[in-house]
Amino acid sequence: MSGGKIFMSTEKEDPSQDFLVETRPKTKRPPLYKVMLLNDDFTPMEFVVLVLERFFSKNSTQAFEIMLTVHKKGLALVGIFSHEVAETKVSQVMDFSRRNQHPLQCTMEKE
Repeated sequence: MSGGKIFMSTEKEDPSQDFLVETRPKTKRPPLYKVMLLNDDFTPMEFVVLVLERFFSKNSTQAFEIMLTVHKKGLALVGIFSHEVAETKVSQVMDFSRRNQHPLQCTMEKE
């Protein structure tokens, strides 16, 4: 049953013993997705910082630290979003990188 009220009656015939039970449908939280930037040997560090500031609303210090993580570790988590937002961010970064002739890769995976 989804939502609404269910009238429950006890075995006695006394109406004062009747009560209402309210049911609520169980809702599941939508899955979240991690968005990551991957290192390459060609994309300038300044461009990665620009991407982080523009598409992930990072300030210059945060963007610089994440860029260094990408550079040193090969990848970095840049945010966790709903599927639609993560997909949009990946697409925006990839399009922007291609338009600027950089091979920067941005991916998403289920959290």
